[in-house]
Amino acid sequence: MKTVKLIVSILFGLLFLISGLNKLFPYMPMPDFTESQMEMFGHFMAITWLFPLVAVVEIIGAILFVIPKWRALGALIVLPITVGIILHHITIEPSGLILTIVLFGINIWIIADNWNKYKNLGVNFIKSPI
Repeated sequence: MKTVKLIVSILFGLLFLISGLNKLFPYMPMPDFTESQMEMFGHFMAITWLFPLVAVVEIIGAILFVIPKWRALGALIVLPITVGIILHHITIEPSGLILTIVLFGINIWIIADNWNKYKNLGVNFIKSPI
């Protein structure tokens, strides 16, 4: 199981690394967009700092996701990106929903597998007096 997790993590990380690098240094052709997608991306690109931020978050999360010691942190960093991707495919482009659900499932699997690393994150906030 450890080997399967490593292979899946490497593939998952490579996918997000390639996607993040493509946002910063466009080297892959963009697919044809529908009119609603063009409108959405127009608004998205109007916020000039958002696209590079998403790219850097994808790159950092992908690198951490591949390294077993940091995989739990990488899974948390990439989670908002995968949620955004799944919401995009549910609302705008249902054709890519199957792959998106698989990616989201991998992310949730890694988070569940590392749950013991997360369970004490809020303990100091709960016990400290306000």
